[in-house]
Amino acid sequence: MKPVSFNKSTSKVAKENEKFFAMLRKKKPGNLDNVIHKLHEDVFAYTNCLDCANCCKSISPMLTDRDIDKISKYLKMRPSVFTEKYLHIDSDNHYVFNHTPCPFLMPDNYCMVYAQRPKACAEYPHTDRKKFYQLLNLTLKNAFICPAVNDIVEKMKSEF
Repeated sequence: MKPVSFNKSTSKVAKENEKFFAMLRKKKPGNLDNVIHKLHEDVFAYTNCLDCANCCKSISPMLTDRDIDKISKYLKMRPSVFTEKYLHIDSDNHYVFNHTPCPFLMPDNYCMVYAQRPKACAEYPHTDRKKFYQLLNLTLKNAFICPAVNDIVEKMKSEF
């Protein structure tokens, strides 16, 4: 099974998705976690993130102090040096990378610090998390970044 085409008209799909997510917010389906987790498994059975890496190319994860410590230790840098070289604090008061693409994304879409990657990267795109209802806004945004999330959202529309 191939992914849903990712080159859809953004404004048309955005409006359709916003309406769908508004409906989910109003009438929270009791089986939402079960459905989304099954869709996540189905979509990631045919999705290879290394084919895309759009998340690494276009958004920055939030880095925790623990993330900074792990990566800086791996790179044999002091956390303060790592922070000064790679990070800044965003408008939400979170550490994020200075630039996209991620400074640790290699040309073959592999991550140079994969085993030490930030928690936000390890959990991306968050479609297998419990209490998915709390992630509706994030999922709506991620549907335009990640083809797999786009597929999951499209499949969700036929489930609810």
